[in-house]
Amino acid sequence: MTDQNAELDAALEAVVEAARAHLAAVKAAAGRIDDDDVWQAYVTLNNASYAYDEKLLDAFGEVTPWDVESIDPDEADHRFGLVGAGADGAGDDPYDQVVSVRQRRDYRVPSVAALLKVAETARRGSVPEDEDAGPVESVGEAVLELLQAGDGSLASLDVPELEPLDGLLTVTEVTAPLDLEAFDDADGSGPFAPVEGDQLVGRLDEHPFLPDDEDDHAGHNHA
Repeated sequence: MTDQNAELDAALEAVVEAARAHLAAVKAAAGRIDDDDVWQAYVTLNNASYAYDEKLLDAFGEVTPWDVESIDPDEADHRFGLVGAGADGAGDDPYDQVVSVRQRRDYRVPSVAALLKVAETARRGSVPEDEDAGPVESVGEAVLELLQAGDGSLASLDVPELEPLDGLLTVTEVTAPLDLEAFDDADGSGPFAPVEGDQLVGRLDEHPFLPDDEDDHAGHNHA
């Protein structure tokens, strides 16, 4: 039991030292996100706490209030490498890459008048009451208005006035990130066009689910 007590004392001292080191690293980081020293000190404190808890359980059947699991240091370094690489734009990963996700979705407009009306309603909701919102005069302008009034994603176009058609999404490994200044404002295809060196990883074809499809399917007997 004497040896176990000595091991427990040493394990507890390791926890105290690790806690002090972690606090020092946190203070030195001064709120800096994804600091390497803070992460390493965290892993050391976590594993010291886990080791002490295990020794206490083995020796006396008691546990601490620390609900932690051991972290593999090598795995921890890998995890931090992935996170830390985004903190300052650089990391130790020799395979740093840029991935481009591009999406297209087509829509049918059953009623242009109805689409313009819903877009004008969205526009009026985004300007002060004492200002003239002005009319929405084209289908394209209406779609842009709905996107701006929403969150900017295609989900903003989930309205009855637009009937979704087929679409697709591509994932491409690119040699350089998008440079918006390299394209004119009127260039709607250039930013999406692949260039030499880009490698298509894959694409997802999207087909709309329409209520009529379900009705037609329900009318067939597959028994």
